[in-house]
Amino acid sequence: MTMTTTAKQPSAFGNIARSNTAVGLFFMLPAAVFLLCFLTYPLGLGVWLGFTDTTIGRDGIFIGLENYQALARDSVFWMAVYNTIFYTLIASILKFGLGLWLALILNEHLPFKSFFRAIILLPWVVPTVLSALAFWWIYDAQFSIISWSLMKLGWIHSPINFLGDPNNARASVIAANVWRGIPFVAISLLAGLQTIPQSLHEAASLDGATGWQRFRFITLPMLTPIIAVVMTFSVLFTFTDFQLIYVLTKGGPVNATHLMATLSFQRGIPGGQLGEGAAIAVAMIPFLLASILFSFFGLQRRKWQQGGQD
Repeated sequence: MTMTTTAKQPSAFGNIARSNTAVGLFFMLPAAVFLLCFLTYPLGLGVWLGFTDTTIGRDGIFIGLENYQALARDSVFWMAVYNTIFYTLIASILKFGLGLWLALILNEHLPFKSFFRAIILLPWVVPTVLSALAFWWIYDAQFSIISWSLMKLGWIHSPINFLGDPNNARASVIAANVWRGIPFVAISLLAGLQTIPQSLHEAASLDGATGWQRFRFITLPMLTPIIAVVMTFSVLFTFTDFQLIYVLTKGGPVNATHLMATLSFQRGIPGGQLGEGAAIAVAMIPFLLASILFSFFGLQRRKWQQGGQD
C-alpha cells in the first residue's frame, strides 16, 4: 500500500516574511517614520495654518483663502516673489557657469590637483552663519576691506554702501550666495566629467574636432543628466535660502532683499501672524515643484547611460 502525503502549503504571512519586498520595507520603516514625523507632519500643518488666522498664543479658526487673498494685494509679498526669482535665477546661472568652468580646469592634469580640489570645498563646508558673518564684515559700510582696497588704489574716494543701497544689497547677497554654492556645483560636475571615457575625446581629436566641438558634442550631452540633478539642488538651496539673507540684511534695506523664506519667517515668528507666514511658505511650493520637474525631464536624457532612446 502506497502512502501519499501532501506538502504543507506555506502561509501567506510566511511568504511575505521571506520575500525580498518585506525585508526592504522593514529596513525602510525607520526612514519612513522619520520622514512622517519631521517632513510630512510639518508640511501638512503648514498647509493647514495657511487657511487659518492663527497667531502666536492663540488658536485660529478656518478662514479659507483670506490669507492668500491678502497676499495677492500685498506689495511687499510681490516684491519678495520678484526678489526670490531674481536672486535664484542670477545666482544659479553664475554658479553653473563658474562651477562648470572650475570643474573643467580641475579635470585637467594640474600639479597639486588633489590639494586644490580639497581647498575648493571650504566655502561649502563652512557653516552658513559663519560665512554670512564674514561677508557682513567684508560689506561693512565703514570698515569694508573691499572699500579700503579700492580707496588705496585710488579707484574710489569714499566707502561703498554695500548693504544700505537696494541695488548694492541685491548684488552683495547674490555674490555671497555664489561664493558658497560654486564648490557644490564644481565638485559634482567634476565627478561627472570623470565618468566620460577619454577615448571619446581622443577619437574626436583624431577626426579633427576642435576643443569647443568636443565640449559641445561630447562633454555637454553626457553631462546633461548630472547637470539636471545638480542644478535642481542648486535652485532648491538658493530659492529657500534664509540664513545668509537674514544675517546679512534681514530683508532690508526697504525690503529690497526680502525673499519668500525670510518674509515668511518675519510675518510668522517676530510678527506673530502664523497663518500669514504659513501661507507665504505654502506659496513657495509651486516654484519648488517646477524645479523638481526640471530634474525629472533632464533625467530622461539617459541614452548615454542605457544605450536606448531618450
